[in-house]
Amino acid sequence: MRTRLFLPLWSCLLLMFTAAALAVAPAAQAAPATLGDAADALRHGPVYVDPGAAGQLSASQKAALEKKIKDADKPVFVAVLPATSSYPPENLLRNLRTDTGITGVYAVRLGDGFDAGADPQVMPTRAVANLTTAVKAPGADADAATQLNAFVDRAVEQAKGSAPASWSGGDGSDGAGGGAPVTGLVVLGGLLLVGGGTAFAVSRRNRRRKDEEERAALDRLRVVVDEDITAYGETLDRLDFHPGEKGADDAMRADYERALDSYENAKSRMGEARRPSDVRPVTQALEDGRYSLAVLEARRTGRELPARRPPCFFDPRHGPSVADVRWTPSGGAAREVPVCGADEVRLREGEDPLSRTVDTGDGHRRPYWEAGPAYGPWAGGYFGGGLLPGLLVGTVLGSMLATPAYAAEYGGGDFGGGGDWSGGDVSGSDFDSSGFGGGGFGDGGGFGGDNFGGGGGFDGGGF
Repeated sequence: MRTRLFLPLWSCLLLMFTAAALAVAPAAQAAPATLGDAADALRHGPVYVDPGAAGQLSASQKAALEKKIKDADKPVFVAVLPATSSYPPENLLRNLRTDTGITGVYAVRLGDGFDAGADPQVMPTRAVANLTTAVKAPGADADAATQLNAFVDRAVEQAKGSAPASWSGGDGSDGAGGGAPVTGLVVLGGLLLVGGGTAFAVSRRNRRRKDEEERAALDRLRVVVDEDITAYGETLDRLDFHPGEKGADDAMRADYERALDSYENAKSRMGEARRPSDVRPVTQALEDGRYSLAVLEARRTGRELPARRPPCFFDPRHGPSVADVRWTPSGGAAREVPVCGADEVRLREGEDPLSRTVDTGDGHRRPYWEAGPAYGPWAGGYFGGGLLPGLLVGTVLGSMLATPAYAAEYGGGDFGGGGDWSGGDVSGSDFDSSGFGGGGFGDGGGFGGDNFGGGGGFDGGGF
């Protein structure tokens, strides 16, 4: 009896020892994760957390971040990595993008530092720079979850394209196998018919209310646009040029013709506008016209033709910008904005720029970036190529543009430079690395870690 009891006890102890040894052995032998592991993980999901950085982002926080990106259906990738020799900061973003092989926006939290880059067709260089600067605001002292969520919230609104197909998981689950019983389908059909009438009535009421709101917004916006058109017309009237004058050549006459066409185009389109989103091509025409006038002036004076630049951020009526300067909106983070020569001087001397103010509907006039969402299309026509969201980060208008409801109500957040690219594509030999820096982690992302080199801030080509 005693022997029979002893043998099972000994066997249990042996099994327990063996199991413990097997459990410990893999951990002891496991090699540190590499950049290749991170890239492989990102091909199958939007967020990767290295085991060595697990303390920065919990499993639940990682899952919530993944859900946010997948729900938005955008090619946004996030990696949380420890500041170890496995992840040298130099060219880290570019190498991660290359190894992953999918176009998109890439954000990396390396130790306490942060940096981001993007394929230009997904998000323009300047937009990434402004967004990254806002997230890396000095003294913000944000933890990984706060910082990454702040970045993703804005990135999914600004990024073009869609999530890669490799994230879908391929589970193929499209409902239960045998099909619904006939009785269930009949009942379901009856419920749909009953509910359909109610839904239709609600939809009509909502549509009517939305139309009224759009008309009111367009009425306020029309005042601003008419002022823009009038100001441009006055500029044309003051222009001391005649196509038949001595020294005028075909190139000058073509510039002048484009400037006149822009004026007529803006007036015609504004006359046809029925909702705020119709204003965008109006301001686009005015921006084209002012650039044509700048080119004409350069030809007449024998100067080098100006590069195509966005208009002055503070007031597009000032004409094409001449430089990018650092500017901080009230309560926001610093970012670079394009400015005219006069405003560049004012800012350099510590004065306020001459900002365009508009009626905000409460009896006050404020800078347009502190106005309502109807001014999004107005500004979008001036600042195309994807610049606008980054320029307005942290402002009242910028916050409105970043909401999901904006696209449905005011014509979308697409401010140009997109084409019909679908995004989330696999790209190898055609990869444009200009949107990824060589390592902008040197300042610790503004959160207290400067021990991993790679240079400070942005390296011009990457952002």
